[in-house]
Amino acid sequence: MKHKAIYPGTFDPFTNGHLDVLERALNIFEEVIVVIAENCHKQALFTVEEREIMTKEVTSGYPAVSVKVLHKGLLADYARQVGARAIVRGVRQVKDFEYEFQMSLLNRQLYPDVTTVFLMPNVKYTYVASSIIKEVAMLGGDVSKFVHPSVLDMMHKKRDEYNHITL
Repeated sequence: MKHKAIYPGTFDPFTNGHLDVLERALNIFEEVIVVIAENCHKQALFTVEEREIMTKEVTSGYPAVSVKVLHKGLLADYARQVGARAIVRGVRQVKDFEYEFQMSLLNRQLYPDVTTVFLMPNVKYTYVASSIIKEVAMLGGDVSKFVHPSVLDMMHKKRDEYNHITL
């Protein structure tokens, strides 16, 4: 049996911290599906299609990784549908763990065969959050050490679009 996991998130944008967690997951699982979720509770900078493109570009060198979009439905149902035995979650801080712990218990109730695996990123990424990266980039700061070059290009294009809007 192939050990398959899903790695869900909004990935707005996909950062080097996300990549670090993905690489750690690949040391454990034979296949990892990066699941890009539409989250109506978050204000996304990138469309789900743009996030899918950037994530596929960043992960293109990893043959055991695929990228899918979950437009609607429960993550536990998706895990069951694709035969995943684990949900990978990156945890940077204690406050991340509190939320993820609740979600993991809920997902276990919805799909008892799934296990949530919490992975901590390299210490150099513990403070890197997509929301902070977006804010710094949109204000003209250098985020090149926190994202893949293709993601950086997309962020620059998005910043340029916003700079041309007159209010």
